[in-house]
Amino acid sequence: MDLTGKVAIVTGAKRGMGRTHALALSKAGAKVLLADISKEDCEKVAEEIEKAGGESLAVKCDVTNKKEVEEMVRTAVEKWGKLDILVNNAGIAQFFPFLEITEEDWSRTIDINLKGYFLCAQAAAREMAKQKAGAIVNVASVAMGQVGVGFPNLAHYCASKGGIVAMTEAMALELAPYNIRVNAVSPGAIETPMVDPLKQDPKTTEATLSRVPMRRFGKPEEVSNLVLFLASDDASYMTGSTVVVDGGWLAC
Repeated sequence: MDLTGKVAIVTGAKRGMGRTHALALSKAGAKVLLADISKEDCEKVAEEIEKAGGESLAVKCDVTNKKEVEEMVRTAVEKWGKLDILVNNAGIAQFFPFLEITEEDWSRTIDINLKGYFLCAQAAAREMAKQKAGAIVNVASVAMGQVGVGFPNLAHYCASKGGIVAMTEAMALELAPYNIRVNAVSPGAIETPMVDPLKQDPKTTEATLSRVPMRRFGKPEEVSNLVLFLASDDASYMTGSTVVVDGGWLAC
């Protein structure tokens, strides 16, 4: 999976899976723009990449802000001349009982997790269309609905992730004529700050892992390996797909 000469953007790159996605793309040869709400945290990841011999750039970007998203894409193109890969990864997960979710909670989750993906993908695809080539990888979740498994206290999160999968399929159809591939990755329980609430109580941890045949949390790198594949030319005949990385959770 050689990405030498490719230019990539990773959103939500300051920690967790975003960080490992960026490191994986860089290790494969891509020049990577790291974007997150905190530029300082992204700069720490950029330092890791630079120390390993890669090339990167950290920027501050609120993915719900169209102007900032367009500036993010423009920065990558101005620095490296093109854009080949977008990894839509920025997202939040807040645990609230359905009857207690406020309108503000709902809007914030949908804006970041779904609207943000739309804005980033649209801005990136407009650049990719000019060169008739590109790959977009949307990070969804096993909490995407339509799989026979529910997730209490995450109705707003589930709605956003289900929307990502549906949008991925529609985007794949419309962008195929431009040779832009669009796929989604749906991780299960992965060792990131987002799953910390599940690990605070031993009973909750056991209840979660009891649903995972492999009986462990996944590692961010195990998701990044798939993201790297989908972003590469090795996946040249894949578009509109949603691939699950969950230790067998949905097979139960």
